[in-house]
Amino acid sequence: MRGEFLGVWSEVRREIWEPLFDQEAVDGEEVILEDVFCELYRALAPVLKMKPSVEDLTEIVDSPRQSREAFEKTKAEDIAGERALVGFFEAVHGVLEEWEEPGNDKLTNRYFNLLAAFIEKFSLRYDLRRPCILCPTLTGVFANLVRDLRALASTDPHLDALMKDFENAVRDLRQDCSDGRIKTCIQKQVNLVEAIGRTFPGVTEGELGRMCGQINSWPHRSVMVALKNIYGFASDYPGIRHGGNPAGVMRAIEMRDMIAMSILLAGFTPYLSSAFNADNVYRGA
Repeated sequence: MRGEFLGVWSEVRREIWEPLFDQEAVDGEEVILEDVFCELYRALAPVLKMKPSVEDLTEIVDSPRQSREAFEKTKAEDIAGERALVGFFEAVHGVLEEWEEPGNDKLTNRYFNLLAAFIEKFSLRYDLRRPCILCPTLTGVFANLVRDLRALASTDPHLDALMKDFENAVRDLRQDCSDGRIKTCIQKQVNLVEAIGRTFPGVTEGELGRMCGQINSWPHRSVMVALKNIYGFASDYPGIRHGGNPAGVMRAIEMRDMIAMSILLAGFTPYLSSAFNADNVYRGA
């Protein structure tokens, strides 16, 4: 859960709620906003795994003390998921807006700034836009894709072994960035992508280039051809998948090739398996 709110939920009280409420000042006087926790817990309740009954919720939100206690006792494992938590943080802005007098946005503005500082401090994968919209970043989308790729691999021993082979090959580059090690990285990832492609319904071919023609998820033939060409590169370049064709080499393999191929091949995986949920990759599960 690196880069996600769920992973740092335990820090939210100190970083956001305490400076927002316990030290909030209007016209130089400290303001006690106990009652606002009734509405904050009302906004939090729908994103909990175990949602309180209507009767229990009514009893809690009728008491500022119970509301604050229930709110502050909520742990990350009590929350339904990252997407639900993002929705809660966005909803808080509206809750606070109800507590402000018309034309006075001091509380909501303070919340916005605290939330923005929290995102920056913990390197979360969101951009915060006005009035309070949390937008996934490109970094977050790619991290979610890799997360889901790992989750997919973990469901099958063969895929899991190939995923570990690829990740170990990437780690090995820390000690040795030779072209041989880079070729091994590309080879291991192609093996993984090929194995994922075999899981696509209706695929009977065993070689990635040919199975591309059996996969029907492409938005355009050019996308299919692009993957076939990348596979052709891995098969034709000497030392990646086969002996290859030395006459086709334009230069030696470098780190930029490892980076580019890793991103490109990972980017094709949602086409090769129906197990990927594109909306979850973009917004979080």
